Amino acid sequence: MPIPQFIVDLRAAIGHAPLWLTGVTAVVIRDDEVLLIERADNGIWAPVTGIVDPGEEPADAAVREVAEETGVTAVPQRLVWVHATAPVTHANGDHAQYLDHVFAMRWVAGEPYPADDESTDARWCALAALPEMPERMRQRIAAVLNVHGETRFEWNGGS
Repeated sequence: MPIPQFIVDLRAAIGHAPLWLTGVTAVVIRDDEVLLIERADNGIWAPVTGIVDPGEEPADAAVREVAEETGVTAVPQRLVWVHATAPVTHANGDHAQYLDHVFAMRWVAGEPYPADDESTDARWCALAALPEMPERMRQRIAAVLNVHGETRFEWNGGS
């Protein structure tokens, strides 16, 4: 389902008003390839992203979203980046901002296909030849490829 039911219910009460939501980005790596989808809503190529359901662990959401959107089984290896996204206005007029959790994911099984109506394509792409995509998505992939293994976070100095 493209919009989780709990958000549909919230939107019935608040309309298009801004929502603060918890999100995940699952960057699935297999050898020298990354799993990407072509989003149905805006046509961009991106790693799998999604919304964490109420009470769901973010890592579980990442696993679920990969399976739901691509048919691929992947497991989380590490949390690489936690950040607030810029505010977005979705195609339907809904306003949102996300606390995004970017996970490095390891491929376990399956070949990608557009498993739901959120994407028009799903495929492995060579890390050395990524398709055109927004810089914010490239940054998420780059964070996963950081070999130091440290979690990145944004901090404004606490003052």
